[in-house]
Amino acid sequence: MNSTVICITGIDTDIGKTVVTGLLGRYLLNRGESVITQKIVQTGCQGISEDILEHRRIMGLELQAADREGLSCPFVFPKPCSPHLAASLAGEDIDCRRIDRATQTLLQTYDRVLLEGVGGLLVPLTRDKNLIDYVKEKQYPLILVGSSRLGSINHTLAALELIRLNGLTLQGIVYNCYPVADREIEEDSRKLFEEKLCQYGLPVNIVDCHRLADYENGTKTIDFTPFFSHD
Repeated sequence: MNSTVICITGIDTDIGKTVVTGLLGRYLLNRGESVITQKIVQTGCQGISEDILEHRRIMGLELQAADREGLSCPFVFPKPCSPHLAASLAGEDIDCRRIDRATQTLLQTYDRVLLEGVGGLLVPLTRDKNLIDYVKEKQYPLILVGSSRLGSINHTLAALELIRLNGLTLQGIVYNCYPVADREIEEDSRKLFEEKLCQYGLPVNIVDCHRLADYENGTKTIDFTPFFSHD
């Protein structure tokens, strides 16, 4: 297992991966770690990845040299759609070897890379390779971003099943509780996820995540220690 690279994936798109990746980066920086975030592929923008820009803002960092060189996001496409289609429409192919080379180059400068995925685990990077195929090939451990919103149970359990069947390492779930959902649903879903993690023999690590502004203004703090207890 390559614990110097952790992939932050989600149960869906717009689930909070970017915010969570930025908060994880800030947490590790505050622990004194040398850390950088990376976006595997960015769609829906041009130039420097908008997710990388948000990571840096949350982490309280200026853009890094690696960002300007394209190492923190090797592929950026203007069409907001699945990476394989966005690349095709831009007349390009996503070469996963280029992504890996960028990651390895980052590791020459930083001790840890937080790799934000795109969409969910089955989102295709190319016609014949999904995100989960890449993560399995590289043996990167995962942090899964879930949600308390209606419909999230199916997506979360499906993601956990994929992780189990593929023998991947899960460090835990970030349970996105923003925007605030029905409290009864939120509490019951969390309990269900704990039971399923236990059943699958996965770490029963669930960290709640609330409104980003509350962490930025100091109203709340978030503790990701359970994900890194093995370090």
